[in-house]
Amino acid sequence: MSTSTSARTGAAQGRFDHRMAVYGSHDAFVAAALPFLAEGLAAPGEPPPVAIAAPGLLAALRDALGPDAKEVGFVDHTDWYTGTAANAVAQGAGFLAAHAGPGGRIHLVMEPDWAGRAGRSARESAEWIRYESLANLLFAPFATTVLCAYDTRTAGAAVVDAARRAHPGSGVYEQPPVLVRELDAVPLAPPPRTVVRLAAAESVGAWSAGQGLAAADAELFARAVAAAAAAHGPVVDFVAWGEAPGCVCELRLCRAVADPLAGFVPPADGDPEPGHGLWFTRQVCAYVDVRDGAAGDGARIRIQYG
Repeated sequence: MSTSTSARTGAAQGRFDHRMAVYGSHDAFVAAALPFLAEGLAAPGEPPPVAIAAPGLLAALRDALGPDAKEVGFVDHTDWYTGTAANAVAQGAGFLAAHAGPGGRIHLVMEPDWAGRAGRSARESAEWIRYESLANLLFAPFATTVLCAYDTRTAGAAVVDAARRAHPGSGVYEQPPVLVRELDAVPLAPPPRTVVRLAAAESVGAWSAGQGLAAADAELFARAVAAAAAAHGPVVDFVAWGEAPGCVCELRLCRAVADPLAGFVPPADGDPEPGHGLWFTRQVCAYVDVRDGAAGDGARIRIQYG
């Protein structure tokens, strides 16, 4: 059985229209996507809508659209979702800047690759649910209309249930700070006993090269750690562990980070540079976990390169 949920964000979320469709067959996907794309094609002043999904779903959608298919953009989701959830934020922001109409007006069908990276572990899936939730804040200023597509054959019940909480109008929607705070309440695995204490962010390059990272990767990792330290320091302690590619550096800070959007808001120029702080760190590293302590206890930023 398949179900479809469509929702509008409401005044609290600005003009961003964040909907959700859940289905379990190609036919059910087409039934959800066709009226959505027709709405985009009929919207005055909008560029053509775009469908980003698995190739088989796109083929079924093309067939169903018939002659109208030439008016719709089609993107294999493995070409769109090529990295982390934070990379997907950058991809989306860049696409809107380059292709959307005034104010970000465009209709997008978007299916993350739940059969690939997004669904490869509970930790990875949680990163993508965080991204879906924060999208309500990140894209609130834009008049973009998005249909997030969830195929129960690949996403699975646990992912779909969590995703409903990230989509307005689902009946179980949670405001992003609430859901993100819940995700961040999951304890991080304790560091091993063999951690190495580093003198400064500049020491990360030599240490990680010694753990097997290639020279260019070690340098990039060091820049990512330094960017986080510069944005959220002073740093009380740098501790490191692991081997390439999964080298980890944890920053222990004097103060809380507090902002759930830290490192997710794209810079105005769109380029990931170290001066953009945790945005740069999230763009070049596989995982960035922020944990605020109790009041007055500061925070930890755990950065895993690969």
